[in-house]
Parts: sequence; C-alpha cells; structure tokens
Amino acid sequence: MTTNVLDRPAPVGSLLREWRQRRRLSQLELSLSADVSTRHLSYVETGRSRPTSQMILKLAERLEVPLRERNALLLAGGYAPAYPEHDLNSPDLGSVCSALRQVLAGHRPYPAVVVDRTWTLIDANPAIEIFTDGVAAHLLEPPANALRLTLHPDGMAPRIANLGQWRAHLLGRLRHQAEATADVALAELYRELADYPCADPEPEIDMAGPGSVVVPLRYRYRDVELSFFSTTAVFGTPLDVTVAELAIESFYPADDPTATYLRNR
Repeated sequence: MTTNVLDRPAPVGSLLREWRQRRRLSQLELSLSADVSTRHLSYVETGRSRPTSQMILKLAERLEVPLRERNALLLAGGYAPAYPEHDLNSPDLGSVCSALRQVLAGHRPYPAVVVDRTWTLIDANPAIEIFTDGVAAHLLEPPANALRLTLHPDGMAPRIANLGQWRAHLLGRLRHQAEATADVALAELYRELADYPCADPEPEIDMAGPGSVVVPLRYRYRDVELSFFSTTAVFGTPLDVTVAELAIESFYPADDPTATYLRNR
C-alpha cells in the first residue's frame, strides 16, 4: 500500500511558518515575543529541529492560533491534542450552557443569539422572532446559519432597510474572520454569501452618518422600522474547543423609538 505525498499532513514547522506569515510577523518579531532564538525558530520552521509540545503551544499562543488549530499543530508535531472538545450537551459544559441561557434571558426584550465558529445558530431568546418572522422555513431548519438567514433573498434581506451597508459590514467581518483563522468552512460561507444578489449599493468603507457611532441594522418589522446595533461576547479564558468557538451576538436598540416599541410588545 502506498501513500500519496499530497495526502500527508504538512510538517508542523511549515504550519507554524504559515501562521507567522498570516499574522505578518517576522521571525525576529516572533522569536522576541516567544523568548526563543531566531536560529531555533528558523530550524523549527524548516524542519531541522523538532519542537517540543510546549514550544508548539508557546508559539501558537503568541500567534493567537485558535484552540482547534493548536490541536492540529500538536498532531502535526507528533503529540496528542491539548484541548478537549466536548459536545454542548455534555455534563462537562453544564455550567457554560447555564450561563448562556441566563445571558439570553436577561437580554429580553431585545434579541440575542448564540452562534459557533461558522455562525451556526446554537440558541436564541424569544425576541429573535422579530428577525425570523417572514424568513423562509428552509433557512430556519437546523443547522440554521445566522449569516445565511440574514443575507439570503428568502431571509431577512428584503426587510433590511440599509441592506448594502449591513451586508458590507457582515461580509467584511466574515472575510476578516476567515483570513485570521484559515478556516475553510468560513471561506466557503463567505463565497456563498458574497454571491447573493443585492440591489443596494455597498460602501467601500463604513462612514459614520450624522449622530452615528456604530453601523446600525435598520430593520422593517411589520409596520415599523427598527434600528439596532450589536455587540459580541465570548468566553474570556476557554480551555475547551467548543467553548472557545461560541459567541453571543446581542442586539440593542439604537434609538428611543425602537427601545419603546420593543419594551411595549
């Protein structure tokens, strides 16, 4: 039995070099940050020196490599993964799921959702009905994707008053995320969403209008136009891959009429 050279995993040294280049760091800059000699780092990247597991993790931390990819680096180096990946239904993540539910409940009457690294919807509070009302059923079937149901022509898109601006904001954010993580799934999602039709002009850069400090989501809900801004929250010190990839997207009223409408629903 033969193994095609193309099927072999990339050496850990070349993977580390790719991450360094992705972060636009020189060998000198990374070696100073990680407190290793430039020569040793060069030997690691070229395969002349086999790094220890601790060296791999140290370099990965300085390079801000996501936990999932840190495990991949360890495997490429011949070591066992360092970070577990539990299912969300696992008892080990019971306290995490409880905290997520509390945050979602506490954010009512404003919408909030929990998503994973590829923007798959994990959970949401009842206020999300403002956004999902009128969305085609096939976009809401699990695993539903938050960005897909936002920008799809059968999703929220027809009711977004500033679709060009909001689309440019989301696509820019997704592109940055895909480039920063080298995640193939995110790159594929970006290409899919970028191909969706959009009649509204998309700004090259986000410019603040009069009185604006954030990019708003202006959304037509039934007979009113609501205005939101969003925040993103993540766990600060995750040691589990699943937990590290969760994010809470919370929407807040961007003006008094929106706040009043949502409180009185």
